Amino acid sequence: MRDQSYKPGQKVPKSGVYVVEHRDHRAEHEATMVAGGVFPGCSVCGDSVRFRLLKAASMIESDADFRKRRGQGA
Repeated sequence: MRDQSYKPGQKVPKSGVYVVEHRDHRAEHEATMVAGGVFPGCSVCGDSVRFRLLKAASMIESDADFRKRRGQGA
């Protein structure tokens, strides 16, 4: 079974690195997307572009070891 792909306008389900697949004009490449954002359209192939999750990754701010502690400066 092929990995699930996402279309422009759909909500990004998980933060991580996605493979971006264009229609004809460009080779696939990787891009980082953040959960809750929206997959964008391509300025050349429009809504024909697709995104597949390659590797999920959490945002550093969600890791307890990297949260700002009370009384700690910037």
